[in-house]
This record gives sequence, C-alpha cells and structure tokens, in this order.
Amino acid sequence: MTQLDRLTPDMPIPFGGNQVTYVPEDLAAAFEPGDRLVVVQDTGDLLHIPSAVWSVSTHAVARAAAAFSSMGTVTGSQITAFYNEFATRLGDDNSFHRIQAANDADVAAARARGKSTTRLVLSDSMRADMIKGLEGWAETSSLSGTTVEEVAHEGWSVSLVKAGLGVVGFVFEGRPNVFADATGVLRAGNTVVFRIGSDALGTARAIVEHALDPAIEASGLPAGAVSLVDSPSRAAGWAMFSNPLLALAVARGSGAAVGQLGSVARQAGTPVSLHGTGGAWIVVGPDAEADYLRGVVQHSLDRKVCNTLNTICVVAERTDLVPTVLEGLEAAAKGLGTNSKLHVTEAARPFVPADWFTTDVIIDRPTGDVSEPKAVTISDDHLGWEWEWEQSPELTITVVDSIADAVTLFNSQSPRFAASLIDPDQDRQDRFFASIDSPFVGDGFTRWVDGQYALNRPELGLSNWQFGRLFARGGVLSGDSVFTVRTRATQTDPDVHR
Repeated sequence: MTQLDRLTPDMPIPFGGNQVTYVPEDLAAAFEPGDRLVVVQDTGDLLHIPSAVWSVSTHAVARAAAAFSSMGTVTGSQITAFYNEFATRLGDDNSFHRIQAANDADVAAARARGKSTTRLVLSDSMRADMIKGLEGWAETSSLSGTTVEEVAHEGWSVSLVKAGLGVVGFVFEGRPNVFADATGVLRAGNTVVFRIGSDALGTARAIVEHALDPAIEASGLPAGAVSLVDSPSRAAGWAMFSNPLLALAVARGSGAAVGQLGSVARQAGTPVSLHGTGGAWIVVGPDAEADYLRGVVQHSLDRKVCNTLNTICVVAERTDLVPTVLEGLEAAAKGLGTNSKLHVTEAARPFVPADWFTTDVIIDRPTGDVSEPKAVTISDDHLGWEWEWEQSPELTITVVDSIADAVTLFNSQSPRFAASLIDPDQDRQDRFFASIDSPFVGDGFTRWVDGQYALNRPELGLSNWQFGRLFARGGVLSGDSVFTVRTRATQTDPDVHR
C-alpha cells in the first residue's frame, strides 16, 4: 500500500461512490509528506490534517483510551471526589485568578481580531454554573456496575449490567464552561477527550493546569481520564473524530461545522451525537391569546442559542395576531438594547407594516454593526434557515392555512428540533404532538429546551432529529446517558448444558 505524500493542483479525488472533486492549488501547496487528507463522502470537502496536528490529537485520544482501561477499577467515591475537588479549585480565588487572567487574554485577543466574545467571557455567573454543575455530578449516583435486569434459570442466571461506553470525544465552540459539561461522562465510567475552539484555548489550558489535572491527581483517577487536544487548529477536531478509538463523537457549535464533523466521525465508524443546528419554531393556532403570545415570543428571543425562536407560523384566520408577534420581537430587541430583523414570506407580507421594508436599522452582526432594512422578503423554501444572530433578534414569519400545514413545513424544512403550538385547545395540542417530528414539543416559550433548566441535570448537548431519530435515548445528552450494557452469566450447577 502506497502512502499519499503529495497532492497536485486539480488532482481528481473521488467521493460518494460516483462523484469527483478536485484539489485546489492552496491545498496542494500546503500538503506535505506525513499529512493526512480526509475526504468527506457526503459533500466532497477535502480536509487537510497536518502531521503535527494529527500527532497531538492521536496522543490525547491514546491517553484517554489508556485511562479507560483502568476505569473499571475506579470507585464511585473516587469519581465523586474528582467532582468535588474540581469544583473546589474553581471556587478558590487563589487558583481561579490564573484561569481568569487566561480568559481575559483570550477575550482581548478575540476582540482585537474583531470576533464576538459573547460566549467566550468567563463571567461570575458562568463560573458559578460550572461549580454548580460539578457539584450536581458529585451528588449523582454512579451508574457503572449497576444491574438493569436479571433473568434466573435453573442452575444459572444472567444479569444485564451498565458499564462505561469508552472514550467520548467532544468538539466544542469557545465556551469555557464546557469542561464542567464534558466531565459528566466520567460518572458512567467513561473517559473524555475534547477539542475547544481556538478562541478559548488559553482558558482551557489554564483550567487544565490549575483545576482539572490537580483534581484528577487528588482523587486518584487515571491520568488522561480527561484529556485536552491542545491545538488551535480546526484540523485537530477532524483528526480526533477520525480516530477509531472513540466510542462516541459529540459536537457542539455552528450547524455547518457540526455537520461536517459528524460526517467525518460517521465515515470512521463512530456513532455521533450532534448539537449544532437548532432554531425553534412556533405555530400560532386559531385560539391563541394575544398577551400570552406576546410574552412567549419575547422570552423565546432573549439570546441566540439552539433553542431560540427562529420561525413562526400564523394560521390565516389569526393574521390579526401578526402585530402581536412583532410586539414580542421588538420587546426582545429592546431588552437587548438593539434592533430586530424580520424575514417575511409573501403570504405574511400584507400583515407587516410597509415601512419595515423601507426603514434601515443598525443590526449587530459578528463582523460589527451593519445598516440593513428592518424587514426583507424570504422565499417559502427558506423557512428552515437558521439565523445565527449576535445581539439583534432575527426571526422568520409566514402565514399558513392550518396547523397541519405548519407541521408539514416544520417536518420538511426545519432541522426538526423544537416546536411550540400556542393554542389552549387540548385536542389541537395532542394532534400537534402526535404529528410533529420533533424531540422537544411545548405550548409556550421555546427556551425551556435545556437539560439543566428542564430536567435539573447537567447537559452535554441537545440533539435534533435532522439525521433521524435517536436510538433508545432522548434528545438531551447527559453524562449519565452515555453507557453500554454488558451481559454477565453466573452458573451454580456444573451440569447445566444445552
């Protein structure tokens, strides 16, 4: 077998079984012997992994795999001690000030590059939430080794026993609190390796040095039980998700990047749990009440995360409520100190004030403030487009003939994530729940979709059904939901035979 040691411009690369893409000049120039090329079979994307990045990633995964081989002998009290030690160090000002200094440097560097720092700042509230999450895991019972079921036979029995799944790989965006989230999988006997966005890498290194590694050592967990892929390169995520030692690949971030990472892991044979694309939908039913609707819209747009309201469908008989929707949108913008942005289908345009289409307002974009029309027309086939806004709430509105038509649009165009029906009629609510293809369904604001907020459990991410329904698990991925089941036989009669 010959290794690939060079690429040439316009070199044909087959993908997807019957398609071809071509190597661009910049990739050919950058590729060196020892580097790796991952061809995404879904899209034909060519992903270049430099050998140094591959080495860093491989080492981190190998450390986590070696640690997993020792997790079977780790006690539940040791894991509890780890969470308590980690929380204590984050709460101690003497150790935390070094982490804070690293985060201040990360934030300053990101701002100097003109990047948003909304999710990067390690605020007092984020610190408190990290500590609370760790303390929550400390209070959670260990799952590994617990018996799910036992079947007795004459002379022997079989037990189904929960056990760690293996090495869980995470790729996160630049949120410093992901450390506390990711370590949740240790409670079920797993180990974890992760790559964090380059903007937050300095903060991550400081957390590892001043809180995480000392907690691992003090509790007696195997070194490498939580391992950081210490590289600023996006290629580190591709390398990690290409590694067959992973038992589960988890990605959180922007929709396109998460989708690409999921493709890399799937073609390497690793199961995936993707938490990127979101954008909740609301359907306004025939009996919706104005004051309730106004509050629901406002409180579904308080910040941009995956469960933020993205698309709203108003049934034709209640177009009188379109102004109410706009009032909720404007209230959300006012609360954030910015202006709103509205995307309108032709069906909804007659019910939106004409001056919204001719008035320019300042919209807060990741690249800075931009002057744009307050409202623009959008085509009917773009209802599922997720608006990745910064501080300016952004919303799509359309008018539909019925709730059933709205459900059809959701099932065909959305990422099938979160949906709410605003209508007090219980029969309509039941039909909505039965027909809409969504893991998260409600009758009010959409921002309830959160494991910690809704279930009082630290959350690793939320899965949509964009790539199909999940097998034997709900849409909330938590540390105690990452496990496998082993089967153990116990024989008492030596004469048992087939």
